Amino acid sequence: MSDKDRLISREEGEERLPKYRTTKDITDKPSWYFGNGFVLFWMLLFFAVVIPLMNRLPTALNIEETSSGEFIGERAYNTLNNLVNIGSKVVGSTTNEVSTVDFLLNEIEDIKQDMLSDYYDLEVDVQQTSGSFRYSHLLNMYQGVQNVIVKLSSKNSSSESYLLVNSHFDTVLTSPGAGDDGFMVAVMLEVLRVMATTNKQHFEHPVVFLFNGAEEAALQASHGFITQHKWAPNCKALINLDAAGSGGREFLFQSGPYHPWLVNYYKKSAKHPGATTLGEEVFQAGLIPSDTDFAAFVEFGKIPGLDIAQGMNGFVYHTKYDRVDVIPRGSIQNTGDNILGLVRALANAPEMYNTEAYETGHAVFFDFLGLFFISYSAETGTIVNYCAAGVTLLLIFISVWRMSTLSELSSCSVFQRLIFLVIIQIVGLVLALALPLQVAYYFDSIGKSLTYFSSSWLLIGLYICPSLIGLSLPITIYYLLQQNIKLPFNYHLQLGLHSWAIVLSVLDIVLTMWGIRSAYIFTIPIVFYAGAMIANMVTTFHDRGYSWAGLVMAGQAMPFLYSSSLFYLVISVMIPMNGRSGSSSNPDLFIAALGGIGTILSLGFLIPLINMFRKPITVILTLLLASAVTIYLASSTEIGFPYRVRTNSFRATYQHVRKIYYEYGGRVSFDESGYLFSFQDRREAEPMNGVRLTGARFLREDCEKHMMCGMPLFDERWVANRLEGIWVHRADHVVPPVATNLTLLSKTVLENNTTVRYEFELNGPDHMSLFIQPEVDDFVTLSNWSFPLSYLQNPPEYPLPYHIYYTYGIITTPLKFFLEFSKANGNFEVPIFQLGVSGHCIGGSGDALSQKFANSFPSYTSVVEWPSTYLRYIY
Repeated sequence: MSDKDRLISREEGEERLPKYRTTKDITDKPSWYFGNGFVLFWMLLFFAVVIPLMNRLPTALNIEETSSGEFIGERAYNTLNNLVNIGSKVVGSTTNEVSTVDFLLNEIEDIKQDMLSDYYDLEVDVQQTSGSFRYSHLLNMYQGVQNVIVKLSSKNSSSESYLLVNSHFDTVLTSPGAGDDGFMVAVMLEVLRVMATTNKQHFEHPVVFLFNGAEEAALQASHGFITQHKWAPNCKALINLDAAGSGGREFLFQSGPYHPWLVNYYKKSAKHPGATTLGEEVFQAGLIPSDTDFAAFVEFGKIPGLDIAQGMNGFVYHTKYDRVDVIPRGSIQNTGDNILGLVRALANAPEMYNTEAYETGHAVFFDFLGLFFISYSAETGTIVNYCAAGVTLLLIFISVWRMSTLSELSSCSVFQRLIFLVIIQIVGLVLALALPLQVAYYFDSIGKSLTYFSSSWLLIGLYICPSLIGLSLPITIYYLLQQNIKLPFNYHLQLGLHSWAIVLSVLDIVLTMWGIRSAYIFTIPIVFYAGAMIANMVTTFHDRGYSWAGLVMAGQAMPFLYSSSLFYLVISVMIPMNGRSGSSSNPDLFIAALGGIGTILSLGFLIPLINMFRKPITVILTLLLASAVTIYLASSTEIGFPYRVRTNSFRATYQHVRKIYYEYGGRVSFDESGYLFSFQDRREAEPMNGVRLTGARFLREDCEKHMMCGMPLFDERWVANRLEGIWVHRADHVVPPVATNLTLLSKTVLENNTTVRYEFELNGPDHMSLFIQPEVDDFVTLSNWSFPLSYLQNPPEYPLPYHIYYTYGIITTPLKFFLEFSKANGNFEVPIFQLGVSGHCIGGSGDALSQKFANSFPSYTSVVEWPSTYLRYIY
């Protein structure tokens, strides 16, 4: 018997493969409704497995039933509740600078009283620090911000390498900060308590617990610690703890840089792992509108570390609803177990003695539904990706050769069909991305962005179904048109999957060449597909009707679960962020792209299998119907309205402003009051039903006429979103509770007669800004000042002026500074520069008119507002 005959033999007797697709081929297919059931099965698998595992939390341990040495979730939860009860903790406020500092010191003193003093030493320091550094386009200055710092060390430890663990206790205005970042503060206190009160484990390296008091003010306290504190030079590794949500599992989303050994310790010690390299690359690409202290430690301290944060339920982040009652007790137990294990492991890591020796590159890391954790070096990842793609392409070649051997088509003819199918799959890939993006563009064009904000299930019909239509339509039409071919249809369908494997393999290779570590998400499905191909050829299922499909589906179960869980996580984090990412761009496009990519990776090998069933076009029509119904519900019913009371707020952030323009010589040319809005989501003012916005105007025209739009733009986000801001005039003047005063102390022409020095004193509230712009038309140069020269020599790009952002903590002495301007002709009796001064009374109450205005917002609004002053001088 020939090799060909052996391959096609059957236990029942020998049977030749059909030479071409026959009517019997079609009638042997399962009925059409099994096709819809096939798609429904994978959807149900997602809801039955992915959602429960992604939201799984351990039971919080209580004080009475817990043995020594374990993280006690109940006690940490009680600590969090007491911390939250202090209220909003804005930098410069009494609650932040006095009440919270006293609370932390009392908690630490309680721990010290219970500490095993025979085993451990505990030192406490309260740092009051001042400094400056460039942040975005501005110079970030601070005075007297505070850190509460604890160093815990074993009695017999001689190590000079410290592990730094950081979180922040300050909050934004109105927010009690249960999730951001009281949750992590409570975790740190409990980890400190457990480590200090149990003698189960000696730790080689001292651990510095940094409770920093000014993260929300552009990372000021972490900068002050790492550049000025006595313990900072000894800190060799970092665990940074922060939040972009409240409750759920925490995730490792940044590591290193260039220190993969840290990820290995996370792998060994985290009881409930949650991490992804994709999150790291998305964050570092600037696609997430946020920052953490991790950036300050890495940039200014060159400390490698792990950045870990809460990310779920970001809807309450930075709102008054960020309270304890939205945080499950199991969430704090989950995080506490992980952080306690990680701190203990790193505190005994031999790598801590000389971390520079282990600066060996990046890591690839990810967890599988929290069940287990995988990590390896980026170099290993490159090899794995190339090998997986190469082996898959080789197996496809062998499969095609086998098909040609067992059919009447030559290898060349089969390869031609494969190449044509690759083109078909590329068209499907493009459509799978283009259709959801088109839906996103349509909704934005009719003013209906964020329809999924409160009803995330709408994403299935808005983006997932259109992506599936795009992915399946080209190949389904192709198969429907191929009625009489000399290749058995089961082979032809396998070629469709082979072509998809080729597309993914090429993408895997290209992304790996570009240094994208997240290319592993393409490697996973092709590895399992390659495994299914090997099994099918070994068992000869490859040549037995649709028997091969069972192994393909079984093999794709894990890639489906992983890819769908990964994009479920990313989308769940990004949806609430879109409610605060600004109004200048369409956030739906990003969510649509994520939905499309997630669909492609999850179902790319599975959706072509609808062609195993009769009338596969009915599956596409069902998807089309589901998408049409969803689009109707999202665009024409209340289901698509984004906001809900307490759970999914519309964020209204504005200032009630008094702005005064002083001309050269001191004459007041303009004095107006009003409300200055910086919209945080795409819908801008549209959700503000019932709010009187009489005479409202966009700032674009003001920005063309005046330095920094002639407005007290608060920080880098307000500046970036300035063209989308609006101004609403009010008749009665705003009177801020704390006045902002700029005093010109002296004006002196220096000896060279081409330079003039102005000396000033600035008094005001705890948050202020200076905007400085020389008169460019008169060839004036700002040549020197009392601020860091590095910012002077590297100014912001035009049209932005120099921006000095200034914050008071516990120390409120006036700011004295000088500015020197040079001019070739030495004529300083004309306007030389503009100086804008803004004072922000963060936490200050407005007058009765402002309170009435704030009360007019709809109930689903989270209002953040404060009085401010803007003074524009020409000198």
